[in-house]
Amino acid sequence: MSLAFVAIGANLADPLAQVRAGIDALVRLPGARLTRASSLYRSAPVGIRGQPDFINAVAALETELAPRALLAALFAIEARFGRRRDFPRAPRTLDLDLLLYDAETIDTPELQVPHPRMHLRAFVLAPLLEIAPDCRIPGRGRAAAWLPAARTQRIERLAAPSAGRHAEARAS
Repeated sequence: MSLAFVAIGANLADPLAQVRAGIDALVRLPGARLTRASSLYRSAPVGIRGQPDFINAVAALETELAPRALLAALFAIEARFGRRRDFPRAPRTLDLDLLLYDAETIDTPELQVPHPRMHLRAFVLAPLLEIAPDCRIPGRGRAAAWLPAARTQRIERLAAPSAGRHAEARAS
């Protein structure tokens, strides 16, 4: 089994419900087991104006899926939630980004792990560090060392983790 971290975000169609449903979809993902889910966070969009705020979280998965198969499964979940890719950084109903996969570094046109901008985003770092405080980003070092660089990005913790509910759902 490998350990993967997935960023979850939404800013359309009741983003709180979308992120919670996205976490539930990860609970039911064949070949994977959700081990932790962060609190939910509200954050301002980064790099584009005129969009609603995002709701974000990070989930840890133990998985037997290879990185590309996991990415395909994440894209399939996004599609079920009506995700469209009209333009870069477009508003979205659900966004699932593969952040880390064990300590691997993958650089192909379809997949980059670690996620190339994760170390620059408070909405990724804060929830990631909540569930994995000692996390290391391959090629960049401790994730915690990058959080001060993102301190000007607006982020607010909203809800306590609901991983217990998700773990119970997986066991049934």
